[in-house]
Amino acid sequence: MYSILTRGNAILTYTLSVLACLTFLCFLSTLTVDYRTAAQMNTVKVVVKNVPDYGASREKNDLGYLTFDLKTDLSSLFNWNVKQLFLYLTAEYITPSNELNQVVLWDKIILRGENALLDFKNMNIKYYFWDDGNGLKGHNNVTLTLSWNIIPNAGLLPNIPAIGQHSFKFPTEYTQTRV
Repeated sequence: MYSILTRGNAILTYTLSVLACLTFLCFLSTLTVDYRTAAQMNTVKVVVKNVPDYGASREKNDLGYLTFDLKTDLSSLFNWNVKQLFLYLTAEYITPSNELNQVVLWDKIILRGENALLDFKNMNIKYYFWDDGNGLKGHNNVTLTLSWNIIPNAGLLPNIPAIGQHSFKFPTEYTQTRV
């Protein structure tokens, strides 16, 4: 007849095939869920400095600095197929040398079971807001956008923007003070 190894192989193969099918069906159950929600953002303090960027060259570039308020409730995004959310706040703007500039200013990971109701006041940015030149001083249309990646148990890794953005402008003068 069949050896014990052959029978064990057949049982293992059948079990893994059933688990793969069940995982795929579970993924299909959350495929049409709308993961968008509203977010309110506001800038509190906005300054721009002209300092040397020693990481790239010795030339002086614009360095933006801002503090922001953020309010959103992300608890509705969590279901059985969401392990965690990776949030990130980006600034988008246009300069004469680049048609689209996108800079990640802040990020946060929210695990399932953690508090997903965010109400931050006067938050500092986490990453430097460098421009590769002098495109920030006096810029009138910089847009903040909150987005998130959903890390699922099974399925796609969607990139979802929040409903709502905030536009602000940089001052027309460089600041000399320490921020």
